[in-house]
Amino acid sequence: MAAATPKPEILAAFEAAKGFMPVGEGLALYAAAADAGALGLPLLEVGTYCGRSTVLLADAAREAGTTAITVDHHRGSEEQQPGWEYHDPTVVDPEVGLMDTLPTFRRTLHEAGLEDHVIAIVGRSPQVAKAWGGKVGLVFIDGGHTDEHATNDYEGWAPHVAEGGLLVIHDVFPDPVDEWTGQAPYRVYLRALESGAFTEVSATDSLRVLRRTGQGI
Repeated sequence: MAAATPKPEILAAFEAAKGFMPVGEGLALYAAAADAGALGLPLLEVGTYCGRSTVLLADAAREAGTTAITVDHHRGSEEQQPGWEYHDPTVVDPEVGLMDTLPTFRRTLHEAGLEDHVIAIVGRSPQVAKAWGGKVGLVFIDGGHTDEHATNDYEGWAPHVAEGGLLVIHDVFPDPVDEWTGQAPYRVYLRALESGAFTEVSATDSLRVLRRTGQGI
């Protein structure tokens, strides 16, 4: 069966939103979300930024009759702070002098017509994970790129992936030259495979899709 693809207007909204995910990886994420949506459980994202990937998860959730949940403190990850390559001064709150991507994220959802299909949780991933009680059909890890943050996201959220559900990891770069941008997600990806709890489904550039086929993390 052919992989699900987003409608042209959803793909256009994705491409128009601030963010870093290329279209090819976005299409792979959408296909994974549509697959996981068949479980009837929420689709959860760690790392919202301005909502580029959230658009895809929200539309897949809408099609499946479920909800997308996205978790972020909206103060930006390490590489998005002033002086770093991925810093965007247009998402700095001039009142407090800190990044605040929440208003841009809300505009992204509004313009895509998807506000009713997303629950946005503003908070630190480990704290939210500790308070989360149920299973989800998909966990998309796309937060901080240090070992501390990537490991916390994995240990906090992978246990909530339901049997047959999907764990999706972004920015998986095996080459050590990418130490800052993708080695921590790569190490988490290897850990997931070595656990015996997850089996790889697909790899599209830096996006890895794994299915829960066993217990544990």
